Amino acid sequence: MNKKLISLLGGTGDLGTGLATRLLKAGYKVIIGSRTLEKAQHAERSLGKNTKGLLNKDAALQGEIIILTVPFAHQRGIVEECKTELKGKLFIDTTVPLMPPKVATVQLPSEGSAAEIAQNILGDDVRVVSAFQNISAELLQSDKEIDCDVLVCGNKKEWRQEVIDLVNTLGMKGWHAGMLPNSAAVEAMTSVLISINKHHAISHSGIKVTGLKK
Repeated sequence: MNKKLISLLGGTGDLGTGLATRLLKAGYKVIIGSRTLEKAQHAERSLGKNTKGLLNKDAALQGEIIILTVPFAHQRGIVEECKTELKGKLFIDTTVPLMPPKVATVQLPSEGSAAEIAQNILGDDVRVVSAFQNISAELLQSDKEIDCDVLVCGNKKEWRQEVIDLVNTLGMKGWHAGMLPNSAAVEAMTSVLISINKHHAISHSGIKVTGLKK
């Protein structure tokens, strides 16, 4: 697989640095985007070789594949800010509409899902795909094997397949999970998993697809 340059917008948080760590281990070059250059450059120093820290707009412009890794409260602002720079790109949205303090309760937006908010803002010029919502950031940051599957939603099969290929290079298993509106179910599952963790004393519950013939 040709390893494209990947930009993580809002990539200085736990999920962003976790994904960056896995991407770097898999041989990708990574750009960490942030609203402040100081934070981006700090992440660059922390992650080391093959990493560059830039402002979000510059990261969106330079990256070939863009991954958004921010809390729901910041999603819309960053997508709108980088709209021009994202034209023609593959945009992977990891956003989950968690609304503290009730993060263990499903609270989907009126648009249907966070991924649909991004697609509505960006329009047809951007290939929006949702993924990685059900993988623990802490697990991504660790050296542990990730025994969880990644459900991938997007309006074109070839868009989803490109993200699935990326997921598989990181040592996880990606699955076609249908059109972008299906992201509502995947995003909602995060609150379900948080509830499972809480009530069953599990650190990192995840999703595993069964029934595949060997």
